[in-house]
Amino acid sequence: MSALLNVQGVKSGYGVVEVLRGIDLHVMPGELVALLGSNGAGKTTLNLTLSGLVATRAGQVQFDGHDITGLHSRQVVVRGLIQVPEGRKVFPNLSVHENLELGAFTRGRERRVQNLEKVYDTFPRLKERVSQLAGTLSGGEQQMLAIGRGLMAEPRLLILDEPSLGLSPLLVEELFGLISQLRSTGLSILLVEQNVGQSLDIADRAYVMENGQIRFSGTPGELLASDTLRQAYLGM
Repeated sequence: MSALLNVQGVKSGYGVVEVLRGIDLHVMPGELVALLGSNGAGKTTLNLTLSGLVATRAGQVQFDGHDITGLHSRQVVVRGLIQVPEGRKVFPNLSVHENLELGAFTRGRERRVQNLEKVYDTFPRLKERVSQLAGTLSGGEQQMLAIGRGLMAEPRLLILDEPSLGLSPLLVEELFGLISQLRSTGLSILLVEQNVGQSLDIADRAYVMENGQIRFSGTPGELLASDTLRQAYLGM
């Protein structure tokens, strides 16, 4: 089976600053892969590069067997690589329903009614707040809305960037349960997180990123079995 996402030797950055210094990683169909690392490791820059929002300076990004290196972000979305950004970034002055509708603006528009029902089935709390302004939702509800908006685009691969950031422990537990539930439907997920323990609990494989480079690639069990890796990169 071929990888759904295959990243080879990717470099990118901002101005004269090179942030990514040769990234290699892949995600197989139906797989949940955790990308772990501290603040400043380059995780969000990688997400933006994969989504076409930051230019690739070297290397190649393949998605579903096609070279998408350098494609405009809209074309990346059309192909089904969908990102839920760090910080949720919902539209605060629009309702829950309107935010979800915008998720289908580029991809999935023809099936938006059916997809809305699927999102409301997955996140019943959003259905209870369908007319409420997104900016008045709790942090956890806004994160559900951001993920739901991503699902409206019918992702082939869903990138979740720090979804647990700023949430209470109870909401984090609920969120990871929902992510695991999405994975059980066959959805491929790249989970970018600082929450090491719960990410490894649900991941098939993991990468550890530091200073714009991949320092570890393997199974959660292999990562946790290495005292050196746990102490050096995970603080465990």
